[in-house]
Amino acid sequence: NNLWITFTLLSFLSTFFKQAQKLDMTCLKSVFHRFHRLYYYYYPSNNKKNKGESMIHFSINKNLFLQALNTTKRAIGSKNAIPILSTVKIDVTNEGVTLIGSNGQISIENFISQKNEDAGLLITSLGSILLEASFFINVVSSLPDVTLDFKEIEQNQIVLTSGKSEITLKGKDSEQYPRIQEISASTPLVLETKLLKKIINETAFAASTQESRPILTGVHFVLSQHKELKTVATDSHRLSQKKLTLEKNSDDFDVVIPSRSLREFSAVFTDDIETVEIFFANNQILFRSENISFYTRLLEGNYPDTDRLIPTDFNTTITFDVVNLRQSMERARLLSSATQNGTVKLEIKGGVVSAHVHSPEVGKVNEEIDTDQVTGEDLTISFNPTYLIDSLKALNSEKVTISFISAVRPFTLVPADTDEDFMQLITPVRTN
Repeated sequence: NNLWITFTLLSFLSTFFKQAQKLDMTCLKSVFHRFHRLYYYYYPSNNKKNKGESMIHFSINKNLFLQALNTTKRAIGSKNAIPILSTVKIDVTNEGVTLIGSNGQISIENFISQKNEDAGLLITSLGSILLEASFFINVVSSLPDVTLDFKEIEQNQIVLTSGKSEITLKGKDSEQYPRIQEISASTPLVLETKLLKKIINETAFAASTQESRPILTGVHFVLSQHKELKTVATDSHRLSQKKLTLEKNSDDFDVVIPSRSLREFSAVFTDDIETVEIFFANNQILFRSENISFYTRLLEGNYPDTDRLIPTDFNTTITFDVVNLRQSMERARLLSSATQNGTVKLEIKGGVVSAHVHSPEVGKVNEEIDTDQVTGEDLTISFNPTYLIDSLKALNSEKVTISFISAVRPFTLVPADTDEDFMQLITPVRTN
């Protein structure tokens, strides 16, 4: 049928141009206008905004819309190699409004349902459009009323009306936006959102920020025996590992998720979202709740075997109060940051533990640290206090047990008053 239409139109054009010289200008305009209408009647996809097609029109609670926009914007980078990725895609269907943002690494789909009473969403007509994300969000946040009316007009332009304010913005054709790779909705791994965020908080900080070894910028998630989950992160100077047994069986997996993506996940999925479904593909993972779909690429390569790095026998063990030890390290760090190697020296002698920093330019720190228990040999060891502070921040316990082998071997931290299988490791710094 389309072939016949094309042939008919070409025949019409051939006859038209043969007779064109015999027609006056008014007649020519009339004939061309009729052809233009005929062409777009049969080929509507070539003219998104033709007369018969509806354009976006909806009204919504401004604050809820702004919150959803800000959540989606977490996937939109400020500097994108692909300019179209600086836009947010707004897709309006009979079910609701979907906001889509992506930076190539992370993609977020945020759905506002028409059934959500807090949204006050009233949809008049459907469609989709792209708008410059940062600029659009700034405009929406500045609108005066609690209700926002969003109406699309000709040539991918929209009119925002709120109270007595009316703002017109230029958008882009949504067909320019790259498609998000679909992930098969097979049986998902279901986790409590609070539990997953806790795992991320306990491990992601230890991942590397250097791209020289990309695999170390991620967190290694391994599920074995269908319910034994192990997560590990290391930057080769420190390591954090969490193990737990899941309540329900799931398919085994072995993936490395970028730590940056996991931190964004923690910001996007608030604590009022009770559970999250996790789906895996070859090079991608999807975290999904009722209204949010969070996609991120996985890191490629083999994660190093970290089990061999973890010691089991120790010569000195100390139990500290977490808050007291952290405050001592923060005081020591104030001066250690001014030293050449940025370290603090921990001295264990006769059951007494003390911290020392000496900076010729700034001054020195000598502080005895309270302990709950000290066993084993005397020891003097130097390390980066920031690593210890970060480790203490990740602990969800009041007491910590730190175990040492020697001045040049890594030492470990474990919570002293819980039965969690959570262990951290820090490599010392050799000093003169």
